[in-house]
Amino acid sequence: MTSIALQPGGSTPASLDIQSELAIPTLVAQVYESAPAAERCHLVETLLRPLGVLSLVAIANGIFAKIRFRNAGQELNVRVDDLQNVHAADMVALVHHAQQVSVETVDSLVHLLTSSGGLAGSAAAALLIGLLVQRARSRRSTQAQADDSSLDPC
Repeated sequence: MTSIALQPGGSTPASLDIQSELAIPTLVAQVYESAPAAERCHLVETLLRPLGVLSLVAIANGIFAKIRFRNAGQELNVRVDDLQNVHAADMVALVHHAQQVSVETVDSLVHLLTSSGGLAGSAAAALLIGLLVQRARSRRSTQAQADDSSLDPC
């Protein structure tokens, strides 16, 4: 797994968005690889919730669609044995897709990471938390500016 090094200073909000969109899937995959089995299940569950089966068929050779199909008609419950064939590259693909469908879902990983001792201890988790918080703040700021400008009568 390759590491992501973000360069501080001189970054525009747009370049930060691009950096985080590229770095976040890799960092989630690194956290996944170092996480205890039960925490891996929670991580995958969180990312799968907003995604439909059809979209899951198209990523990671359908590994995540099989998990979703097994849970058809019931609450999503990822088991440890569901994840035996899920590798870091599969997680990168899942996170990349999840960001396109629901960036809020990926941002919600902050809560999962900070509430779990098994996940929060790694350097990748610390970087990931920082990026997710920074991205959420940037989005809120951009939204607030857009809301303010829509109130301008001119």
